[in-house]
Amino acid sequence: MLQAIGVKSIDELFADIPQKIRLRKELALSGGLSEQEVKQHLVELSKKNANASEYSYFIGAGAYNHFIPAAVWALAGRSEFVTAYTPYQPEISQGMLQSIFEWQTVVCMLTGMDAANASTYDAAEATAEAVLMSKNLSRRTKVFVSEALNPQFKDVARTYANANHIEFVEVKTENGITSLKDLQKKLDENTAGFIVQNPNFFGCIEDLKEIGEAVRANGSVFTVCVSELVSLGLLKPPGELGADIVVGDAQSFGIPISFGGPYAGFVATKFSNVRELPGRIVGQTVDGKGRNGYIMTLQAREQHIRREKAHSNLCTNQALFALAATINIVLLGKKGVMQLAEQNAKLAHYAAEKISKLKGFEVEFKSPFFNEFVVKCGNAGEVQAGLLKKKIIGGYLLENDFPNLKNRLLFCVTEMNSREQIDELLGALK
Repeated sequence: MLQAIGVKSIDELFADIPQKIRLRKELALSGGLSEQEVKQHLVELSKKNANASEYSYFIGAGAYNHFIPAAVWALAGRSEFVTAYTPYQPEISQGMLQSIFEWQTVVCMLTGMDAANASTYDAAEATAEAVLMSKNLSRRTKVFVSEALNPQFKDVARTYANANHIEFVEVKTENGITSLKDLQKKLDENTAGFIVQNPNFFGCIEDLKEIGEAVRANGSVFTVCVSELVSLGLLKPPGELGADIVVGDAQSFGIPISFGGPYAGFVATKFSNVRELPGRIVGQTVDGKGRNGYIMTLQAREQHIRREKAHSNLCTNQALFALAATINIVLLGKKGVMQLAEQNAKLAHYAAEKISKLKGFEVEFKSPFFNEFVVKCGNAGEVQAGLLKKKIIGGYLLENDFPNLKNRLLFCVTEMNSREQIDELLGALK
């Protein structure tokens, strides 16, 4: 093989790998194990993890612990869905195509937008796709994002921006929300768009109407990222507040935390922008006998046809997880989603109020919030470690991503946290 590719040795093949990270000894692998032994070994390894099934869980930051009804995966786990891939042949893929169409419909209903794609890998990729859409729609090359955007989403979006020669600029926050003053100061004639998360990474609710007016007045594209989709059971849809693009993740509905993925992201927009959407789009039509049918539509903009001229490198979708989210949302119904959101907000505000009364603890921001909030305390790292010893996963350490927020923990409370659990958290913090 080395001879075939024109390389003299293994060392030459791996020349680009720095010497300091190369393993210069044999892997310490034991002999072969039976299937039963491997399973037992993996179970033992899994017990080293702190998980939401055995611990009280008060952390979100993009991966939310919500109840998943048994019916969700009883239906989504059927072999017809588990084995299906991109349905290029509509005559034999009507079931999968309809499920994707229903997903797109649900996303549009929640976000207040006209059209949505068949899904993206997750919210991070969806946010990055919004950067490219902003450039294509505006013909400009500078994109602003709020400092309060999820830092992982930010990193992925920045990578896409750099590769596409797009200037990537952050807008400051004030009291936990985007500074309108800083945004207005930075907007210029080369600004392609602005991306804001709502509720943002600190859990605070942004003034989308005010921000949107400023962005659109500049002729720029206004994108809203919704990481915690349950919030739209209470908050007004971004589409009704002037958003041109809405991106986000449906992980909150029917998708396990799973160490951060896989999830089901989405991109939704106005009809006028639909040809700039990344990935698959399923449309409804009629067959020769006038019966409803479903097809993949507007395919000429996609990678498998246009190759390097495609609007996006996204050439697949997360149909299985999108289906799980759709089933969960439909099971809840409009009223159920609203009640779920209200339950989350009430429990989170109960926890925040009680924590703020503890000596040495203070809720950092006074801005309204949904189900996440930032707590300022003495030594946040020690507090977090102490909670873990009591089987409580409590708070995301913000200083890892925001050096200016040292000794701050981001707490999340969902319907999975009973008042008894919250009271146990309070007792552990005292």
